[in-house]
Amino acid sequence: MRERQIILDTETTGLDPKQGHRMIEIGCVELIDRRLTGNNFHHYLQPDRQIEEGAAKVHGITDAFLRDKPRFADISGALVDYLRDAEVIIHNAPFDVGFLNAEFARLPTKYQMANLCQTITDTLSLARARHPGQRNNLDALCARYRVDNTERTQHGALLDAEILAHVYLAMSSGQKSLKLVRRNSRQASAIRRVRPDLSLPLMTPTAVELAAHTHYLARLDQASGGNTVWHR
Repeated sequence: MRERQIILDTETTGLDPKQGHRMIEIGCVELIDRRLTGNNFHHYLQPDRQIEEGAAKVHGITDAFLRDKPRFADISGALVDYLRDAEVIIHNAPFDVGFLNAEFARLPTKYQMANLCQTITDTLSLARARHPGQRNNLDALCARYRVDNTERTQHGALLDAEILAHVYLAMSSGQKSLKLVRRNSRQASAIRRVRPDLSLPLMTPTAVELAAHTHYLARLDQASGGNTVWHR
């Protein structure tokens, strides 16, 4: 069965949906079996309220730009179909999930992210567990895992979701370097193999090394009470 994961990010008019703040952008990228498919979901949204000055400085989106954009209700059906039964991966998930749940609550058919998705993974929690006491925002993780975020001069939901996808893949697989490049007019990912014809030498152990290895395995087997995997 294929593993389907959606990396999701939003931009908003402010910080708290309980104060009436709304989503103004949603960006998602799809991973199938840990590979980017290009099946993205991206919309700017008319929030029917003004954007706070502090929020506008973060993402650069203006009220005038959103004036002719669809409302959340207009894209909600397509979003539900896109997210349904997938693992949704978000950096600082409580923030985005809070806004999504508030938007869904305004619809005649009520959805909640916890019931819509298979599971929700918070990469901020994952990063804090892996790197306690360190900065774990997206820029810091890009630097730590050598993900190129030079295109990120301001926050943007689709670009941030794609960057987060690369960070998540690096953080969850141990890979240390991923590179983003611009393709046509949209940002896209590219992972290029270096020297695919590279041939590594085969090292043959000496008799002394083999004896030492056998002795070491015997000690492990004794310490485990004869329950080592290679004897099962």
